[in-house]
Amino acid sequence: MKKSILSALSLLLCLPAVLSAQVPQSNHVVVVLEENHSYSGVIGNPAMPYLNSLATQNALGTQYFANTHPSIGNYFMMTAGQIITNDDAFSGTVTADNMVRHLLSAGKTWKSYAESLPSVGYTGGDVYPYSRHHNPFSYFSDVVNSSTQALNLVPFSQFSADLNNNQLPNFSFVVPNKQNDAHDCPAGMSSCSDGQKLAAADAWLKNNIAPLLNDASFQQDGLLIIVFDEGFDTDTGFGGGQVPVVIVGPHVKKGFQSSGLYQHENLLRTILDSLGVNSYPGQAVFAVDMTDMFSANPTPTPTPTPTPPGGCNARGVGVTICSPSPGSSQSSPVHFTAAASSSHPITAMRIYVDDSSAYTIHAASLDTSLTLSPGTHNVVIQAWDATGAVFKSSLPLTITGSTGCSPVNVGVTVCSPASGSTSTSPLHVVASAKSASAPITAMRIYVDNISQFLTSSNSLDTSLALSPGPHLLVVQAWDATGAVFKNPQQINVQ
Repeated sequence: MKKSILSALSLLLCLPAVLSAQVPQSNHVVVVLEENHSYSGVIGNPAMPYLNSLATQNALGTQYFANTHPSIGNYFMMTAGQIITNDDAFSGTVTADNMVRHLLSAGKTWKSYAESLPSVGYTGGDVYPYSRHHNPFSYFSDVVNSSTQALNLVPFSQFSADLNNNQLPNFSFVVPNKQNDAHDCPAGMSSCSDGQKLAAADAWLKNNIAPLLNDASFQQDGLLIIVFDEGFDTDTGFGGGQVPVVIVGPHVKKGFQSSGLYQHENLLRTILDSLGVNSYPGQAVFAVDMTDMFSANPTPTPTPTPTPPGGCNARGVGVTICSPSPGSSQSSPVHFTAAASSSHPITAMRIYVDDSSAYTIHAASLDTSLTLSPGTHNVVIQAWDATGAVFKSSLPLTITGSTGCSPVNVGVTVCSPASGSTSTSPLHVVASAKSASAPITAMRIYVDNISQFLTSSNSLDTSLALSPGPHLLVVQAWDATGAVFKNPQQINVQ
């Protein structure tokens, strides 16, 4: 058994990059980081007219979630593929695999343009309004221990000079200071409203990023990504809350809203694939590209999950919930079946439990089971169609008790299916996770190296529609420190 598990894990880690969909190639990718605001506080907010105009005219991710709170873990996830630490005061050197290693191996150039950085090559602590934990490249051993790579840590004032001289590197990581990234009040103000913070960040973007979009070289093959590191502190969906991501470039779909469920590791993989690097650190190995946001190679329309016999059919436009019954008492896990219909194709459905996203599927129907704690819960099942129209149906529930799968040891315990077993589709997957040092914050199911299910819980109970044949199923979990646990299973579907 041990040998088969190791072989399965080896297969997972060695699958070729060609299995993931391709994104259009870019010679210059620029990422700009903003701070500490959820999607609901930014998109449609009149305090940020410039960013909202970019979001309207280009590609907007409507279901993009940060990975953790506070900031630093998100910066590491999008550059190293793992959280590393949740201590914003961290001052150590990070030896883990990271973007720099992969960029250099592929012969690509990079720079981190940090506003108010004291000097070129500076790897020291905060010098307000510069914040080191917003500049992850200053921690990597590949930079700290290299006098050559350290020269790629530059003040943001260098950005306009490099742009004007056609000397931008292949990858640019742009970090406004804390007075211009919506984190703190603008310069000269000791107190301010949230709207004033956002307005200052928006003005900074317009003044400093608009010239990039007007650049002839960028208009040929450039890619701009503006993303917030984490949501509001009270927004803990999938670890770090729902945040906006706006993607701009000649190969980006115009006026497009993506309903794809993405996180910072998806962004990391998309960046590296757009640059032709095609190798990845950390969780980016397992992530999928954000290909639906690009026009050159859009993601094919997903094949809807087949409705099982006796399943749920939509009755009229909107969301139809077939089970469980509203207001009923249930034991956990709870079996949900629902379907949606619109005059346009349904592109995704999602279950929210007490305002937190618990399950997402890119199909017009769902059939899954979720583990819920005892007590009263408000469940909302939501659907989107191809125009971005949203449909919802509410479902109050009372949970009286629970059954399911208890973790046997530290790590991931898969109660169903058994490794090496033969099953029918939909495949019923039941698992739980335990860490010795911190709470489990999320679990994910990968089937043949493709993410199929994600929950911000320490247990899962769901069903997946799979094609006949052998499959590699990996159940993975993360705890609050960023530690990762995996359990691979070889299964066969009849």
